[in-house]
Amino acid sequence: MSSEQRCRHCRAPLRLTLADLGSAPPSNAYLTDEDLEAPEIWYPLRVLVCEHCWLVQTQDFARADALFHPDYAYFSSVSSTWLAHAERYVADMVERFRLDTGHRVVEIAANDGYLLQYVQARGLPCLGIEPTTATAAAARAKGLTIVGDFFGLELAETLVAQGQAADLVVANNVLAHVPDIDDFVRGVVRLLKPSGLATFEFPHLLRLLAETQFDTLYHEHFSYLALGVVERIFRANGLSVFDVEEWPTHGGSLRVYAQRADTGRWPRQARVDALLQRERAAGLETPAAYSDFQARAETIRHELLGFLLQARREERQVVGYGAAAKGNTLLNYAGVRPDLLAYVVDRNPAKQARYLPGSRIPVVDESRLTETRPEYVLILPWNLRDEVMRQLAEVRAWGGRFVTAVPRLQLW
Repeated sequence: MSSEQRCRHCRAPLRLTLADLGSAPPSNAYLTDEDLEAPEIWYPLRVLVCEHCWLVQTQDFARADALFHPDYAYFSSVSSTWLAHAERYVADMVERFRLDTGHRVVEIAANDGYLLQYVQARGLPCLGIEPTTATAAAARAKGLTIVGDFFGLELAETLVAQGQAADLVVANNVLAHVPDIDDFVRGVVRLLKPSGLATFEFPHLLRLLAETQFDTLYHEHFSYLALGVVERIFRANGLSVFDVEEWPTHGGSLRVYAQRADTGRWPRQARVDALLQRERAAGLETPAAYSDFQARAETIRHELLGFLLQARREERQVVGYGAAAKGNTLLNYAGVRPDLLAYVVDRNPAKQARYLPGSRIPVVDESRLTETRPEYVLILPWNLRDEVMRQLAEVRAWGGRFVTAVPRLQLW
């Protein structure tokens, strides 16, 4: 590892490794038939820990604009569970903070309008920021106003000058995706009205470590976050945390509530300090918390490969469900190819008739399942296991079984 790699937040040298997963292509760079005739770009996939501020982060190899390209194929509305979560979020924010038509909501990383559609339905002024062309087009088709750009301080200045300052900034699953986390937070501070607030949702590092969720490590995730380091970064850039909630989404997430440090008026809730204490008790600011993660990831890889090889010997077909980024990390780390996983089903038309990056496993629609009736369906987005098993109840009718690999190999 180069000695020049420094922390994205505090600039301290990075010497502690959480995981080295070899190399992989960008996890959302799905391939066409034509792409199969060309080489892919693979980047080393290493995740490092800053022992000064404790920000966990990928080692720098790929630029954000190379990862979040115009035809980025992640559409949030594909998951009914996530849509229900977004609708509940809007209802909760309206009720708790008494939002009405005099308040403006701005969502950063609005994706396909999965959340702002519920804001719009309530008649609240709203604006989305979404740099990827395909998802922004889907949001605009819902009648939403979308700014097609990456967010940071510069864009925030422009929006405020245009009269688009926000009473509520929504940032779901984007804080971990930004290469310059300080500039992003400064942008949020600038975008907020003096009395405004912002919420941030992201997978909780505490759960990632406890459950060996190594498949959530990929290049598009620049940072892996706990409340302690987030509060530290926010404080350095003018935001103050006043509340936090734990949610089951994405394998265990936090929703952090923040306000401008200079003008905020919301009192700090006791559960902020309670969670900070839990993180300290788990040793998140000590090297010991990160020491055995690599070995546990290797165990999961070996268990999955053992299962797939045994199924092949027994001439039992295994297929995948969910062409998810986390699945691509898992399959590429384990070296799985179409001889062990025949195909992957996905409901997203933007991914169908393409191939997974790296493994080059074909992505198909659900009709293939009933045609081939595989013995096993490996659910790659394990965080949606219950939703997927409900959707695919017919698998059990022909004697098929479901499989998840993380945090350990399980048959359902």
